[in-house]
Amino acid sequence: MTIADGRSGLAIPMAEGPGDAARLRGLRRMKLLALSLLLLAALVYLFTRDREGVLGYVNAGAEAAMVGAIADWFAVTALFRHPMGLPIPHTAIIPNRKESLGASLQEFVAENFLREEVVRERIVTTKVAARAGSWLVEGDHAQRLVDIGSRVLADGLGRVKESDVAAVVEEAIIPRMLDEPLSPMAGQLLGEVVRDGAHVGAVDLMLTELHRWLSSNQEEVTSLVGQRAPWWTPIWLDERVAGRIHVEAVEWVAEIRDTPNHLARQALDKWLAQLAQDLQHNSATQERAERLKHRLLTQPQVAATSIAVWDALRRALVGSLQDPDGLVRRRAVEELLALGTRLMSDDAMGERVDAILADIAAYVVDHYGHDLATIISATVNRWDGQETAERIELHVGRDLQFIRINGTVVGGLAGLAIHAVASAL
Repeated sequence: MTIADGRSGLAIPMAEGPGDAARLRGLRRMKLLALSLLLLAALVYLFTRDREGVLGYVNAGAEAAMVGAIADWFAVTALFRHPMGLPIPHTAIIPNRKESLGASLQEFVAENFLREEVVRERIVTTKVAARAGSWLVEGDHAQRLVDIGSRVLADGLGRVKESDVAAVVEEAIIPRMLDEPLSPMAGQLLGEVVRDGAHVGAVDLMLTELHRWLSSNQEEVTSLVGQRAPWWTPIWLDERVAGRIHVEAVEWVAEIRDTPNHLARQALDKWLAQLAQDLQHNSATQERAERLKHRLLTQPQVAATSIAVWDALRRALVGSLQDPDGLVRRRAVEELLALGTRLMSDDAMGERVDAILADIAAYVVDHYGHDLATIISATVNRWDGQETAERIELHVGRDLQFIRINGTVVGGLAGLAIHAVASAL
């Protein structure tokens, strides 16, 4: 089965469902049944012609049954083709008016299905989050999802060339950063960090590591102090001074580390807050910061280092993704299973996820629903009219044959009733 591409004139295959053979057999059986009833009515009519009494009633019913059967056959056939090949007006409706039918179907779908309230209600009542969680924890779905995602991601990362990364860094990122004044933004970010105390953890970590290094490297510290001592001082004095300086440095760093409100911490916070203000409002500070930014970004090592870091990260990630028993994939499976379990058991989380999905779907439908619905009319317009009719008849024709059957039966009963009334009168 094919459709005609209105733009190129090429024949494009129409999708054929796996149940088309069964549908065709069912359609043929129903057509045969409807035709058999018509032939039966015709035979009864012929054998009861010019008879009186009860056979007269039978003859009248058979005559009306034939009329009803032929009329309904004409009505059903006119939807899909010209009856008996005759170009009767207002027949072959689907082949001749598929464009308007497609437009009407598009309008119907857009007005009744692609609406924000309908989509929201459907997502909320369907409980998409809980169903997704149930699917994740069932069988090996989580493992398969991770395997597929890992292969896709690893293949995608493997196809990224170093030259492409270099082009992006050197031609897009660095020039944009050079042209864009970063001082106000950096100052605003630094101010928020200081106000929220987000830097405290970094300061604690730095002090802890500094204290550990000073405690473990006494010889390096004393040697450095000894090298800076005057040439005329005796060695024994240099050693004692260096040792004392090391002890005081270790104690001072420990004191700052263990005292949240230490004067050194307060001084650092005050300096950082002032720097944040100057970066936003002081032109001299902004100019110095921009000069520093230009000196750093124009160094050839910046681009080379960025590319090297990316390449190392990419190779490490690709290697982890390609290892079926690697930590990354095992951890991903565990997290997916945990997520699925929580989506099933945590009603509050499920409601939040459903609300987010409903918001996304509502936004898409509200802004792009009409564009999505145009797929219907655009697709129908590209179909060949006759084959479209055959395709639709294959799906709904079996049920339409009941119209012919009912027309035969109802017509016979109506003829019998009319004959009875006429005889009585």
